[in-house]
Amino acid sequence: MTYFAALKVRAFALLWAGQTISRVGDQLYQVALAWWVLEQTGSVAVMGTVLVCSMLPMLVFVLLGGVLVDRMPRMSLMLTSDLARGVIAAIVALLAATQQLDIWHVYLASALFGLVDAFFQPAYTALVPTLTPPQALPSANAITSLSTQVGRFAAPVLGAALIAVGGTAVAFAIDAVSFFISAAFLLPLWKHCPVQTTTVAPTSIARSVHEGMAVVFGTPWLWITLGVSALANMALAGPYQVALPFLVEQRFDADVHVLGLLYAAFPVGYLVSGLWLGRYIRIRQRGWRMGGALVVSGLGMLALGLPIGLVGVLVAAVLNGAALEASSLIWTNMLQELVPNDQLGRVASIDLLLTYGLLPVGFVLTSWAASYLGAAPVCVLGGALTAGAAVLGLIHPAIRKVD
Repeated sequence: MTYFAALKVRAFALLWAGQTISRVGDQLYQVALAWWVLEQTGSVAVMGTVLVCSMLPMLVFVLLGGVLVDRMPRMSLMLTSDLARGVIAAIVALLAATQQLDIWHVYLASALFGLVDAFFQPAYTALVPTLTPPQALPSANAITSLSTQVGRFAAPVLGAALIAVGGTAVAFAIDAVSFFISAAFLLPLWKHCPVQTTTVAPTSIARSVHEGMAVVFGTPWLWITLGVSALANMALAGPYQVALPFLVEQRFDADVHVLGLLYAAFPVGYLVSGLWLGRYIRIRQRGWRMGGALVVSGLGMLALGLPIGLVGVLVAAVLNGAALEASSLIWTNMLQELVPNDQLGRVASIDLLLTYGLLPVGFVLTSWAASYLGAAPVCVLGGALTAGAAVLGLIHPAIRKVD
């Protein structure tokens, strides 16, 4: 049992180091982008449009991305993705520095980032198990999540300091540099990365997508878990993204410090859970544990809507974050170990499509429900729906039997 076991594998260590740097750059970019939109437009609708512009191309092209991940060298796709995102961020930084950045530039850049992510995300999920021995996969996934949480902690403070000193252009430029550094870390992996030996028949894109769908719907634990996870993600993300600020306003007199404290509590749970699970060489009874973690995450969100005081709300937020991280790490481990590697890119892309495809539905439903019912009932409903869906999933023996 060792948390950092995956870093002993040189190929994964290089991949992880580069991606950690680019993730921090991503968070800096998001902070700078939000501030630029606020300064230039002061419009919430514009910020929402930016998010839609980044999400739609990813949803449209993610299935194609999964097909290409299973057909092409994954290292090539990741290297191309990093270089492309570095160029996009560099152009945004140059336009911002010369006072020529316009909102349509931001929309276009967001759409291009979303397009590239449709190929990068499935490639990363599928590449990790080819670089890492099975006993180090829990460690690899846990420290991958760790780098994301570090970025979420560090980027707001670092981004604010950079913007105060050099403006948003500096933060955009650092994001560009982070992608080029990440690409440089990938270059030494060519001689260490295993060559994909599975020969994919030259079938059409549509047939390849159909084959990936057949794998999912022909495997009960896959389609049940995908459905439950997608529903849970929708039910939890809506209250978190939409209702939480209003919950703080209604219950704690609009104290922004409480909101910041609450937002910081969720990543604490992620970190604690990741540190715990990452210590194991093998995670046993994965079906039970993943379903149980989703139940706990739902109960944590439900508790946020109850009159339990500030300390109780913070504890519920930590609990929700820890349980979500546990379910996510176990799910990733199941995909990487139990899905054939030559089909993993397509299955990962279907996972992303369902996960992100239902988010707008969750946001709309939460906005409507919060307007009529209030923020607290929305949290209770979202948590109850998540816990209930997870319990229903556990009823099926195919989930309970996954070790």
